[in-house]
This record gives sequence, C-alpha cells and structure tokens, in this order.
Amino acid sequence: MNAFARAVPYFSQWETASMTLPVLESGSSALLSDPLWHQSGAETVEEYARWAVNICGMACLKMALAARGEMHRTIDLARACTAFGGYVVNEADHSIKGLIYAPFVTFVGRAFGLKAETITNLPTTDIPDLLRRNTFFIASVNSQIRWPDREPPSRGGHLVLVTAASPGTIRFHNPSGHDAQSQADVVLPLPTFDRFFANRGVAIIL
Repeated sequence: MNAFARAVPYFSQWETASMTLPVLESGSSALLSDPLWHQSGAETVEEYARWAVNICGMACLKMALAARGEMHRTIDLARACTAFGGYVVNEADHSIKGLIYAPFVTFVGRAFGLKAETITNLPTTDIPDLLRRNTFFIASVNSQIRWPDREPPSRGGHLVLVTAASPGTIRFHNPSGHDAQSQADVVLPLPTFDRFFANRGVAIIL
C-alpha cells in the first residue's frame, strides 16, 4: 500500500470544486463566475477560465506535491510546465495543447526533484505492481469516469492521480469530479477503471 494513500490532499482543477457541472453545461465561460479564481495564480479571470479546463495534470501534480508538504498555485505550475514544453499555447486561437508527457517529466525532475517516467501500454492489472515501485501514477482516463456506471465514448483525454491499488480495486483523486463521491479517494473495481483507462500515464516517485 502506498504510504501516502491516506494522506493526499485533494484539489480540483477549478478553484471552486463544485464548478464541474456548470462547466459541463456552459463550457469554460462558466468559470468566469468562479469566486475563488484569484487563488489559481491567474492574472485575470479570463486567463483562469482559459487555463482551468486544460490543467487536470497540474492539479494532479499539485496534489502530489502537497502530499510532501509543498503548496503551489495551479496556474503557476502550468506556466512553469509550459516553459519546458509541457503545454503549447497558441495565441492566435487561444488554444492550449497538453499535457505533453516527455517535457512534463523533465519539468518535474528539474523543478521539484521528482523521479518521473512516462508509462505506455500498461494493463490495468499491472497498476498495483507499478504503485509498489512508485509513489503515484497520473493516469489517462476518460473524463466520464466521474460516472462509472456509464459507458465512455473513448479512453483517455483526462488525468487523475492514482494513490493506491490492490489486485481488486484502485483508488484515485479526480480533479474534475462533480461531487464528493467522485472527487477524493474514489475507489473503483479494476475492471471498471479499465473501461476508462487509456493504458498510459506518468509514474512519480516523490
């Protein structure tokens, strides 16, 4: 069992964790009414709304760093990661591409001294063994994992922080969960997680 599994702080990718359903209904414009946006590190609410829909990976990193007692603002992390190529920002159309794993691994190593490794072609059943050798696993899943009873349209596209796993279950923090049950310490059977999991991600040792 991961020694940090019971002590990992939870953070949403939104400053107000209850913003998920409004974002799903109205898109990023809903975040313009997030009353806590200034806590993100953004200079304006527009910058916050632009970034927040793209930084599930930074929320995972924020949680991992918080587990060892470090606190960082999410958009500060995103800016720093962008300098390493972890995000590609297109100023012409305001799009943001990422998270790009290889430069992210370089970023967390140089900025925080984390040992990180991109993992691909990982069977879900191998995650428990992976966590015996690593502190956390940032896993690529479909964002609809917040509703595990539904059938996802595809796998991957969203990142969650896996904190513990056994031969039968997996536990994770979901930065875009829509309620308490789908946010922190979510526990799912491995076969359920497998329906959403893209068999890739980043393993991290603190």
